[in-house]
Amino acid sequence: MISAVAHAAAAAPLAALLPARQGAVWTVGPAPYSIRPNAPTSRITNGRHALIVQEEAGRIEVYADRSDIFPVTPDVVVDATDPDAVVTLASRVMLSVLPDLDHDQANMTGETKGWDQVLTDRWAELSEVGYALLDLGAIVTTTMGVNGPGLTWQSRAGATWTLWVYGLNRTMVLTYDGPVGGLYAFLPVIGSSYAGYDEDHPGSAFTRHLTDRFSWLSPTDGHGVQFGARRFPSGWFALPALDEPNDHADDSRRVVGEILSLGADLLLTTVSHLV
Repeated sequence: MISAVAHAAAAAPLAALLPARQGAVWTVGPAPYSIRPNAPTSRITNGRHALIVQEEAGRIEVYADRSDIFPVTPDVVVDATDPDAVVTLASRVMLSVLPDLDHDQANMTGETKGWDQVLTDRWAELSEVGYALLDLGAIVTTTMGVNGPGLTWQSRAGATWTLWVYGLNRTMVLTYDGPVGGLYAFLPVIGSSYAGYDEDHPGSAFTRHLTDRFSWLSPTDGHGVQFGARRFPSGWFALPALDEPNDHADDSRRVVGEILSLGADLLLTTVSHLV
């Protein structure tokens, strides 16, 4: 194998922004190979997953390091001159790359150890987020739904959040019931620039209240909005009933909603926005 010429400067800052999982922090080491000759390259790992970080021609690239596939196309690319380049890298890694690796690991665990072990792992991930919520003072209770277990808690804004693991799906689902203003801290974390507001849709005062603040939300009708892109979280928020008047809006309006395809790593780094 050909070793990298030099370490990628962004590798250590990126590793520092990714959360420890069950006490295992991300560490930086030499890459076992160079994807492009002479490009500074490093490998970061937490013992569970590994990422290749490479820098070349004013770009920082991150590749998922899978044992059975040589990486060719980067999973994340950012402009190295962006002052927030590493923060953007970390965000996109947690939004899409790590959930993909979790999914692959779940399949491998199912094949080698059985699906009971996958369910045990799902409970462990849910518990990690639960303990992080408890550390911030939230009163967390466990619940059981039709599709699997969950955690529920009240936020300081008076909203009810519930975090679910659905069956063997390796991502989590977050549901919300509360004032629309209680979403404002968490929504920027999951917003995707790949989806935008449909200006041709008439919407309503209620939906415009949300789309004016978050341009990547798109109205489904006068009572709700949706968002999402491939390999990114998706979801919706709406007034709780179709007969709710939608011709006025403020931050206290009650909404219900659902956010899908959330990884545990993202939740652990943003849990303060949920309490």
